[in-house]
Amino acid sequence: MKKSFLLALVLSLAVAGCTIPAQRPVATPKTQPAGPTLTVSTPDPAPAPAPQPLAKPKISAPVDNDSAEAADLAATEAQEDQTPERTVDQVLEQALEFCDQSQVLWQKGQLAEAVDALDRAYGLILEVDPGDSEDVLQQKEDLRYVISRRLMEIYASRQTAATGKETPIPLIDNQFVQAEIRSFTGPERERFMEAYRKSGKYRPLILKKLSENGLPEDLSWLPLIESEFKVSALSPARALGLWQFIPSTGYKYGLMRDQYVDHRLDPEKATDAAIAYLSELHGMFGDWTTCLAAYNCGEGRVARTIASQHINYLDNFWDLYQRLPRETARYVPRFFAALLIIRDPAKYGMDLPDPAAALNFETVDICRQLHLKQIADLTGTTEDALAALNPELRYRVTPPGSYTLRVPPGSSETLLAQIETLTPYTLPVYATARDRQLTHKVRRGETLSSIARRYGVSSEAIKKANRMKRNTVYSGQRLKVPVSRPAMASAATTVIASGKACAAPAKTTHVVQRGDSLWNLASRYNTTVSAIKAENRLSGNSISIGQQLTIPGGEPEVVASSSSAGTRTYQVKPGDTAYSIARKHGMSLDRFLSLNNMSRKKASVFVGQKVLVE
Repeated sequence: MKKSFLLALVLSLAVAGCTIPAQRPVATPKTQPAGPTLTVSTPDPAPAPAPQPLAKPKISAPVDNDSAEAADLAATEAQEDQTPERTVDQVLEQALEFCDQSQVLWQKGQLAEAVDALDRAYGLILEVDPGDSEDVLQQKEDLRYVISRRLMEIYASRQTAATGKETPIPLIDNQFVQAEIRSFTGPERERFMEAYRKSGKYRPLILKKLSENGLPEDLSWLPLIESEFKVSALSPARALGLWQFIPSTGYKYGLMRDQYVDHRLDPEKATDAAIAYLSELHGMFGDWTTCLAAYNCGEGRVARTIASQHINYLDNFWDLYQRLPRETARYVPRFFAALLIIRDPAKYGMDLPDPAAALNFETVDICRQLHLKQIADLTGTTEDALAALNPELRYRVTPPGSYTLRVPPGSSETLLAQIETLTPYTLPVYATARDRQLTHKVRRGETLSSIARRYGVSSEAIKKANRMKRNTVYSGQRLKVPVSRPAMASAATTVIASGKACAAPAKTTHVVQRGDSLWNLASRYNTTVSAIKAENRLSGNSISIGQQLTIPGGEPEVVASSSSAGTRTYQVKPGDTAYSIARKHGMSLDRFLSLNNMSRKKASVFVGQKVLVE
């Protein structure tokens, strides 16, 4: 099957306006970017008829017979030849085996053979007539979803292997770029100069992290377009910080927000998240120009625009230019215009100022809530200087528990030696009252219970705050989330002796599996990417299958369920779906869903999740 046909198939499935399957598989072998969701509508439930005999479909010639996987596929075909007729269940089982073989081939880098195996699986499910059986129809759609997602992953891995993330961004100069150059050198001249000056504070850190992750150095200038290198920049769309993350995207990449901190304001944490997001987008689209457009307006919008063309090109942003939102259409030319000016300022009549000095600091782990003014008075610095080093502190107060504080060079020893003399500080009521209720926009796949877990509140509290009678939420819905009031001073008066380290938090050992990333591990264990990297002394964001990581946090949450004798836990593996797990353990789908407090509309599982089976 040719790549262009497969890509057209995947994009059409991803954005053609279908509905979400009742039991769509969520656990995938790679971290999936937030983007277009595959959807298929299903009829009302009906009793499943007895398995129907089905004529054996023709299957193409085997793939490379020199590989073990190819031999397995050939053996599967030979076994079919001994059976003139097969039931629907047998054909679906055979399609699932081809999907499993494709997974093994893909992991070994045999991309063409992996696509061939998926082609065979797709040919098999096309032969199945579900009739009036909702169960058979659901099995078909589950397999169809798995096939389409894996085709997208294989395509992305082909693109990454062919171009490489480290490939420099091709610099383009056209009429659109020239229009932005005239703006930067004219009405926006002073703002451009000031943004360039501020870049000196953060670019050394950004360049280091880009180099560690194999991304082009030119991306270090993206914050000039995003925020003018202002860590507190806030857009009308509620995007915040150096890299302008909206809350939902920030959460996805480990940028947490509570009463005391907002990680979007932290240059280092936000840079880690931006690199992760840009890497995923590059994997989806294969070229940096389209990737930058998706960073601005979202991968879903760009994918829909691509799919709406007569020909599904992924590698030419200028084919999409006039079909994207005006802000995004200007975003990419503005980035190129900034690069051209910075590389040759004299050519454009610009005399750029000297960049500001890079941030210089030491870090101290403290275990009590303190106001930055208290620390400033103790260490002989200023409150504003500490606030500039710790911009994520929303009220200039450290949070309860352990916190890594940045202090000016030479201040750490003084702080550790005299910290026991400082009285713990608690935010006044007027400051915390504004944070007792947050607004959350429901994303696709979220449930009331998952939202409650994210904010550490009960589902009933959210229902009461929103006057809800049922547990149902829908994508795009805005919910009021009541946030618990911060602990009072009496509950946060832990005193540490001079020079002693904070009490070590609970730690868990995790063996990396396919599909794991630092970001989904941080979310699963309720910690942060930075904490995992610091604990394991990781300089970059790359992890490998089989690697043992020490996670500063507790065990991942086990699915809650009403007690039932004879149940045990099962950890979801790549490729698992609610249906396949139920079948593997000889359970009906309805029993599995009931046991794990799921429904046919909310039957999502993810790699590493622990579910209950019988």
